[in-house]
Amino acid sequence: MSEYTSSEQQQQEAPPAPRAADATAASGATPDASDEGDVVSADQVKAVLRRVKDPELNLNIVDLGLVYDVAVEGSVVKVDMSLTSPGCPSGPEIMGDAERQLRSIPGVTDVAMNLVWSPIWTPERIEPRVRAYLGF
Repeated sequence: MSEYTSSEQQQQEAPPAPRAADATAASGATPDASDEGDVVSADQVKAVLRRVKDPELNLNIVDLGLVYDVAVEGSVVKVDMSLTSPGCPSGPEIMGDAERQLRSIPGVTDVAMNLVWSPIWTPERIEPRVRAYLGF
């Protein structure tokens, strides 16, 4: 999957992702099969992942550059992500929290979390504004 680097400056906490069916109902349109296939967008997934923080750094995993790729196929969300190191003691907690947050999105039926080590994470992957704040 392709490498993801966030260039958006969003808040640390993001509201829940709106459901496609809610937008359709608000517009007065009748839902059809194509509306059902686009339950959530990759941008909405990234916004929800901003709620997940590395407990040691107290920074979200998107700004830390740990989220490499997000793919949405209908109601299935697939995420490629890494950790700051292979021996990260918080790895299971971070991965579990990310999966729980994604499963809480209305309309998401399945989540596939893929832990990747290539390319290896380095501080250069941190969002530039956060890197400046940390003094890197």
